[in-house]
Amino acid sequence: MQASAVVFAYHDVGVRCLSVLLAHGVRVALVVTHHDDPREAIWFESVEKLARARGLEVAIPEDANAAPFAERLERIAPDFLFSFYYRSMLSPRVLAAARRGAYNMHGSLLPKYRGRAPVNWAVLGGERATGATLHEMVAKPDAGRIVDQLAVPILPDDRAVDVFRKVTVAAEIVLDRSLPKLIAGKAELKAQDLAQGSYFGGRKPEDGRIDWGRGAKEVHDLVRAVAPPYPGAFTVVDGHRLRILRTRLLDRRARPAVPNLRLVEGELVAECADGGVLAIVECELDGAALAPARFAQHFGHAPVPLGENP
Repeated sequence: MQASAVVFAYHDVGVRCLSVLLAHGVRVALVVTHHDDPREAIWFESVEKLARARGLEVAIPEDANAAPFAERLERIAPDFLFSFYYRSMLSPRVLAAARRGAYNMHGSLLPKYRGRAPVNWAVLGGERATGATLHEMVAKPDAGRIVDQLAVPILPDDRAVDVFRKVTVAAEIVLDRSLPKLIAGKAELKAQDLAQGSYFGGRKPEDGRIDWGRGAKEVHDLVRAVAPPYPGAFTVVDGHRLRILRTRLLDRRARPAVPNLRLVEGELVAECADGGVLAIVECELDGAALAPARFAQHFGHAPVPLGENP
């Protein structure tokens, strides 16, 4: 008998995982998604576009947990409910509408990095790996039993968007190999030990402000974690906003009296508080690309101190 599902989905992971369900012949009774936020850079694929192209019914409720919408789901009574990067928490009543269980795809190796923006937090934390985890949904966020997970590497210069693309592929693989067992009722779920992980909240553009009291590796990780298409890391230099978009750790040491920016053999570098040195590969000054030559024209050739930002 064909399994049925209601799918809450958004972003690239939503598109790829919805595609997996359709490829396995799951009858998708309803796709629930979000309107794109006009204040946000939309660099990812559209779940709504895919769903409508496949002739699926689409809903974009203001509140998916409101009683009228929950009643609609109860009338559908799907076998499964799936959440693939849907941005709102779903209530126990909504989850209970699925007769055979509700499952979420999370962008980390649970129980690590439960909560919001898991890929960005993993890069910021200097992790060497993360992944995708399919897990049972319960009232507590990202706390249900694990169906399956797959790790991907985080390379030293990977930006969050690079890692997100790997996690998207991992999510597709995890769902593709787990779905037949879920449908057959043969999946073996494993309880999480939440004490081995932690919960992280959402991130705001202001969180990209660089603390120059940190070491070079920590600054590099922040730059990677928030690099475009995310808002980017930034600092204020002589009253100007400098957005640092890409860096590279250099195999050299400095002894700066204070952290500073300087030109070294035509290359713009940051000498950090711990003596580590970063090459500033890409940056913007007041919204315009800043090449090393323009830096010298604007600030001169002497080191430019990096201290407390106003």
